[in-house]
Amino acid sequence: MTTVRMSAGWPATEDEARAAQDELRGRVILDEPGPRPGTGRVTGVDVAYDDERGVVAAAAVALDAATLAVVAEATAVGEVSFPYVPGLLAFREIPTVLAALEALGEDPGLVVCDGYGLAHPRRFGLASHLGVLTGLPTIGVAKNPFTFTYEEPAAERGAATPLLAGADDVGRALRTRTGVKPVFVSVGHRASLETACAHTLALTPEYRLPETTRRADALCRRALREAVV
Repeated sequence: MTTVRMSAGWPATEDEARAAQDELRGRVILDEPGPRPGTGRVTGVDVAYDDERGVVAAAAVALDAATLAVVAEATAVGEVSFPYVPGLLAFREIPTVLAALEALGEDPGLVVCDGYGLAHPRRFGLASHLGVLTGLPTIGVAKNPFTFTYEEPAAERGAATPLLAGADDVGRALRTRTGVKPVFVSVGHRASLETACAHTLALTPEYRLPETTRRADALCRRALREAVV
């Protein structure tokens, strides 16, 4: 487990964080298809908090994209680096997530975030932020539609409908299990929406949520329990 120390210069106020978002958002790459599903590595990242103690734990779990077998995993624990502000959650999470990815010891390949990318009020969610900082292809797969709207997809696995912010198409509501509520997929960085949806389906052979998310969620929760004992 890696212990994270905050670097000087990390945004400390809402104004500083919004300015950083505005600057970094211009670096998002949306015209690359991204890695093909079933090839190379695919890595899930997730975080867990103990807000009373101000502690955040992050996990990165790399899977073989063809078999979904775990090939590497790492955790990091640090202080919560930013207050809770809607739309700025990435600033609470990214330093610790970056440390977990660095400790992984493997090329992470495509990174799957438990959250949003383009589907964000400022079009720069965690997946986009992480992708720009690392240069890695990233996507977001969220459990709920946040503030966005969508029409219910058809009942069968693989059905999808646009995820809308007003008239803007920011992702997909994607059915990963027949008859089960959809997940919400958006582009982060260096991957197309088609690729993001294809990876999400490849990562959900049995459950609603991607194996990357399920495994990273369990690992970061365990790391948090061990850190606050």
